[in-house]
Formats: sequence, structure tokens, C-alpha cells
Amino acid sequence: MPKITFIGAGSVVFTKELLGAILSFPELHGSAIALHDIDPRRLDAAERMARWISGELGAGVTVQASLDRREALEGADYVVNTIAVGGMEATRLDHEIPARYGIHQVIGDTLGIGGISRAARTIPVALEIARDMESLSPNAILLNYANPMSMVTWAVYRATSVPVVGLCHSIYWTSVQLAGYIGAPFEEISFDGAGINHQAWVLRFERSGQDAYPALREAIKQPEIWRQDPVRFEMFRRLGYFVTESSMHNAEYTSYFLKRPDLIERFQVPVGFYLKELESLAREFEETYDALLEGKPLPIEPSPEYAPQIIHSMETGQVRKIYGNVENAGLIENLPQGCCVEVPCVVDETGLHPCYVGELPPHLAAINRVSVGVQELTVRAVLEGRREHLYHAAMLDPLVSALLDLDQVWALVDELLDAHGEYIPEPLIG
Repeated sequence: MPKITFIGAGSVVFTKELLGAILSFPELHGSAIALHDIDPRRLDAAERMARWISGELGAGVTVQASLDRREALEGADYVVNTIAVGGMEATRLDHEIPARYGIHQVIGDTLGIGGISRAARTIPVALEIARDMESLSPNAILLNYANPMSMVTWAVYRATSVPVVGLCHSIYWTSVQLAGYIGAPFEEISFDGAGINHQAWVLRFERSGQDAYPALREAIKQPEIWRQDPVRFEMFRRLGYFVTESSMHNAEYTSYFLKRPDLIERFQVPVGFYLKELESLAREFEETYDALLEGKPLPIEPSPEYAPQIIHSMETGQVRKIYGNVENAGLIENLPQGCCVEVPCVVDETGLHPCYVGELPPHLAAINRVSVGVQELTVRAVLEGRREHLYHAAMLDPLVSALLDLDQVWALVDELLDAHGEYIPEPLIG
């Protein structure tokens, strides 16, 4: 049976969701579960939770919890990466420092100045994990959930030999939301999407084999529908295709929604949402840990996350289609080769096989290429130890360039790097 290792297992709420889904498959009962986190208390919570879920589901797994990452990685078949380098305090700095320059963010973990900052401290750790895998678990695949998704995944396949796929739920949940907006049962919906993480596009949206985009255009005329997703509906109205991930995220990825107070109000952008969400997750962790210590039951709910499906398909041969973030090796012709793209992938016992997409509509590809440029410069900055490329990445970012002059861009990057100094590799310290 496979050994499945969780790095950053102290993200207990998400680990619970993934483990519950993995162990819901009878074919994966008896697996070895290895848990690693740098926080002993969170690691203890993860271990208790894994043992409880295994018992509840009769899964009979062996559970290993270790503060030693290499011990957890040795002999692994699948490695699930959910690290958040610097935790809540680093994320707070990623919001508060740009806000002093007039740059307001909602999530700040994927693109934009928050994504650049997060990448500078996360990519080095992701590479350490991958290099440990090269020697300790050479046959394993890295299932990456750590943000910024595209940049972390790109750095791993660029700098190591480890098979890696970045996993995100945005295309799936977007299709669920679209079904709701037009009042359709989800089982009647079919769709295709492609692009880059959090900025992929629903290229085909059908209900019972018929184009459902006309129904969506009618639906968004209703104020009660429009209010649910105003940023993405506005982009859909202008571009003709629906973008994945939430309005909260997408407000940060262009210069159109966050540069003036009136726009923030008009498009109902909840500035600072993620900091409040992290506080809520911290409370949820404490509640979960208390329940584990007291032996109280926890809910085990079905999950559509892709990591459990990939593991099950590779172990059993059941063929599935998922969406993954992978290297663009001719998959999307009008995005740069080698960049990280989000495309359909087929999974079976032989592994994960990305699917050819062809060309995106040209205006969609053009929007993606701006973000890809920021990602490439950030990845190169870390891999090559070139601090100047972090300045260049920030210069190219749509929201930063709409609000700051060049002196301010330089000062903002400097302040972020100084604030995160303990997590930033030496060549980038300056």
C-alpha cells in the first residue's frame, strides 16, 4: 500500500478534508500516512485527527508524525505540500505593508505584490522539499497545494527532477457556481477550462449539450445574481468568457477594481478578507484540537479535492479527468513555453497526463501573458538569486503599476523583503 506524506500537516482543517477523502476509498485502506509540521502542537493535532479518521472509517492506516521532514519523506509514494511559510504574521505583513503604499488586497497569496512576496519566501522551502524527495522518495509525485500555486510549481519543475502538479479547486467550484447562477442541476453541466491558476477561463459551458453562456448572460441581468460575483460578471460581460476563482481574488489581478475607493465600493470588493479568514481558521483549529483532545466526533464530509482522486486513480487505474497546474510543453500554444498552465489532465495507473488545449482566444491569452511575465520574473529571481527581478516583477504587476511610481515600487519591494528577512534566501537580501 502507498505511503502518503503530508508536509505542512498542521493545516489541520485542510488535512482533515484531504485525509477524509483519501480514506473514503476502500482501496486505500491500509496506507501509510506520514505527517510533518514544524509546529509540535499542530503536528499533534494532525496525528490525533489522522488516527481518529482512520478509526471512524475502519481504514487501518499506520500513522507516523515527525518534526523531521526527511523522516516523513523517506519512501513516500505521494507527497502533499500545504506549507504556508511564515504563517499568519507573514500574510499580515503582505497586506499591511502594501496598504501603506495605497495597494489594497483581498487575499494576496497568488498574484500581485502579495503573491510576489509569498513566492520569495515559499519557493526556497518548496525546493528543499523537492530535493529531499529526489534522494529519499525518488518515485514519488509532489501534489502541491502551496501558494502562490503557479510560481511554486514552476520553480519545482524548473529546478528539480521531481514530478509535480499544482492542485486548485477553482475550475471545479466555478462550474458549480455557474450552474447555480443559471438554476441548473450540476449533473446537467459540462465544461472545459484552461489558462493559468486563478486566471483560467471557462472555454466551454454547456447544459445538456447546449451552450449555456446565453443563459448566464440573461441571469446576470438580475441584481440578486449580479451581486453574488460582480467582478467576474463584469469581466465576463467585457471578455465573453468567465474567469475562474472568485471575484475577491480576481479583483487583485488587474488594475480595474482596486485602484479607487469608488470602484472598491461599486464592485463590493472585501479588502482585507483573508486576514479575517485566517483568524477564523485559527479559531477553527483550536476548536478542532479541543474536540480531538476530548474525544468528540468530527464531521467527515465528501470532498471534490483532486489529490485524493489522483492517488486513487494511480493506485487502482480508474481513469479520471482533473485540472492540474503543469509545465506548458506545447499545451497552450499562445502562452510561453515552459510557463505554468492550468489544463485538463487525465489520470490513470500510469500517472498524470496533461491534455493539449491549443490556442486560447487571443484577448484571454494576452491577459494571461501579463501575469505569466510577473511569475517568470519572480521564479527567476529566486532560482538565480537576482533581487532586481523582484523589482521588475512588481513593475509589471497591473495593480502596482497603476498606483505607484518606480521609486515607490522599489521601496515597497525593499520593505517587504526586509520584513520577511528570516525567510528570504541570502542572495535576495541585498
